[in-house]
Amino acid sequence: MDRIPILKLGKALLVTIQVDMHDQLATALEEDLTNMIVATGARGVLIDISALDIVDSFIGRMLDNIAAVSRILDADTVVVGMRPAVAITLVELGLSLGGVKTALDVDRGMALIRQRASYGADDGDDEEDDGA
Repeated sequence: MDRIPILKLGKALLVTIQVDMHDQLATALEEDLTNMIVATGARGVLIDISALDIVDSFIGRMLDNIAAVSRILDADTVVVGMRPAVAITLVELGLSLGGVKTALDVDRGMALIRQRASYGADDGDDEEDDGA
């Protein structure tokens, strides 16, 4: 069975979906991402869908599931590269993707993840500095 590659970039994982998703591939991606988040301590998952012309309800639900699992494992999910027609389709299908952040491109998506992860800074460092 084919797998979708997952790249580690700092404290983030990058997934580029360039093929039509089917049930087994989506399940494998969700499992692979879950394992990689735990193994790497990733704080963010960036999913690039710019190669997809069409996103149906199945892919929308898969993105929502990945976001939910990632959130439980303390990682944010950012979807990038969404075409306007895809956004319209998701709204028409009633898929709000509540736990999924979006950005226009990979650079903006990585900025969102870096902002949350603070890339190497301890949580609360800024608060301690403010009091000094």
